[in-house]
Amino acid sequence: MTAQTAPASLYLGQLARVTAVRPLTDKEKLFDLELPNGALGHAPGQFVEVSVFGYGEAPISVTSSPTAPGPFQLCVRNVGTVTGALHRLEAGALVGIRGPYGRGFPLERLRGRDILFVAGGLGLAPLRSLIHYAFDRRHEFGHLTILIGARTPSELLFRDEFETWERRHDVDVHVTVDRAEGDWSGHVGVITTLFPKVQLDPKTTAVVIVGPPVMYRFALAETFAKGVPGEQVYVSLERRMKCGVGKCGHCQMNGVYVCQKGPVFSYTEIAGLEEALG
Repeated sequence: MTAQTAPASLYLGQLARVTAVRPLTDKEKLFDLELPNGALGHAPGQFVEVSVFGYGEAPISVTSSPTAPGPFQLCVRNVGTVTGALHRLEAGALVGIRGPYGRGFPLERLRGRDILFVAGGLGLAPLRSLIHYAFDRRHEFGHLTILIGARTPSELLFRDEFETWERRHDVDVHVTVDRAEGDWSGHVGVITTLFPKVQLDPKTTAVVIVGPPVMYRFALAETFAKGVPGEQVYVSLERRMKCGVGKCGHCQMNGVYVCQKGPVFSYTEIAGLEEALG
């Protein structure tokens, strides 16, 4: 995989204005952010460092595609001081943005292939950037299959969007929840129970998996059972980052700095890093 272009300065950020805030679930909100000089210039799978003044900063993956005009988008889960402060912001607020950072999805290796997207929980947020990219440049990719899983129906992200995706004729979408609630009439079970629904050619298919660490080992086992080789399988480890520029050491695994070498890796690159795979 090739590295994406680094920002002009690793340390200097810029102000971005929040133009819209939309709740997605009880825990997640979608933020539209506008930079004074135009587009963010990110690749699908990259992340930014977001600062809320007086509270600190946090790494957050970009959930919008670079093919989308206008503001870029971040999906933020309220889990701590910084993200809690973000959740209290309204349209018109200013935040600091550093980045984009890291190595995103390997577009040059994905073009021309069928793609199986596997998104567990919050993993749909960074994977959405690649899904939208593939939709916007549909002629560059083969057959698309999307598997989406969450613990409950109320925790499904971008539900209105993937219900629209399900009506498309050029993509297969399968959704499951670990536990049904309310009027849910869809599939119930962990995300690996969706794999029997997938028909793929292992020679032509790339698999992209993003989700909680506990999911990776089982999703990878199902992927390899279908004959897909490790060099055609990609995972994102973006949740392990902190400073974003390889200085704090928080994301280091056996000498590998996830924020610099990742967050996206092929399976062959991390096959020996057991802690990365849950």
